[in-house]
Amino acid sequence: MSLYAALRPPREILFGKGQSAAIGSVAARHGARALVCTDARFASTATFSGIIDTLKAAGLAIHVQDRVEPDVPYDSVALCADDARAFGPDVVIGVGGGSCLDMAKCTALLLSHGGALRDYYGEFKVPGPTLPVIAVPTTAGTGSEATPVAVIADSSRTLKVGISSPHLIPAAAICDPDLTITCPPALTAIAGADALTHAIEAFTAVRRGGDAELAQKHVFVGKSVLSDHFALLAMKLLGRSLERAYTNGDDEDARADVMMGALAAGCAFGTAGTAAAHAIQYPVGALTHTPHGLGVATMLPYVMTYNRAAAAGDMAEIADAFGLSTDGLSTVEKADAAIAEVTRLFAAIGITPTLAKLGLPEDKLDWTAEQAIGIERLIKNNPRSIDLVAMKRLMRAAYDGDLAAAR
Repeated sequence: MSLYAALRPPREILFGKGQSAAIGSVAARHGARALVCTDARFASTATFSGIIDTLKAAGLAIHVQDRVEPDVPYDSVALCADDARAFGPDVVIGVGGGSCLDMAKCTALLLSHGGALRDYYGEFKVPGPTLPVIAVPTTAGTGSEATPVAVIADSSRTLKVGISSPHLIPAAAICDPDLTITCPPALTAIAGADALTHAIEAFTAVRRGGDAELAQKHVFVGKSVLSDHFALLAMKLLGRSLERAYTNGDDEDARADVMMGALAAGCAFGTAGTAAAHAIQYPVGALTHTPHGLGVATMLPYVMTYNRAAAAGDMAEIADAFGLSTDGLSTVEKADAAIAEVTRLFAAIGITPTLAKLGLPEDKLDWTAEQAIGIERLIKNNPRSIDLVAMKRLMRAAYDGDLAAAR
């Protein structure tokens, strides 16, 4: 048997209660001047003040950009870079949700290589290393602290766009579950469901051959033995603790599980990639203006149902990762149990169950299907091939809430 694997994690990962106190020491190894990107809400907290004090105590000069907006509007990145250029940072620190981490990545990119952000859309367009980025997530979902991706909302385009390059992987990820304790239930649910979707789509992604040029030409290369390891860890932790974290945000053990699950899922999909649920969310999100994590989670049970014909074995392993009782069940029955558990869990944490309830206009179903099928970098990763006819059928099933029709 020939094993193939590819993995591109951050150079340093610190995880655990209180690890945010290490941010000063970590940042000081990368220079003396730190740009910190966060949003206005978090910037007003005592926790953020403590992080700044830690950086100052380590001898760093600090410049704070506290105007990060959701989904990272295109123009805001250039404004942040222009504002920071005179300061001359040695390191960029993102503190907050996925948008804050993506802002840090994109600002480091523009400060390092100039030009316009549009110059870097797609894969492998970043010409070389950027300023080092330290990612400090305060939500547990996007996995941006471990991925080579930044997502941008460009008003000149209907759909959000991505920049994908190994050069965008943070130099360090500092993941402190204490920073998520105040995350409200709805955001805990959406972020955690996003992470679970990352893990499941990475684990069920296509498995490609071991061509030595594969990882040199593509950021996302499909599932492998290493990405599977992280995806299974993520599913185990999220499966046992996401509902608990949603129900009781003060449960420190559950918060730690969910944050580790999000990190592990980021490590998994940062190499393996995601698939149809994410492809569909891009146009759905553009039309409904709903959170990314909510959209992908709404689609996940339907996509899993569609993919079962090609990935029943993988889905049977998902059932095992969830700790379901599957003795005596066939592979297909185990796969169905995994789909049923995802559906149950998402219902328990308030995830919208259909595209109709998500607010997608019925007369936009065909347009959404056409847009989704055109996102080749994701569609090609889906374990079961999908054409426009099948995509329209899948969309209709998700609109009507008919899981059986997704097959």
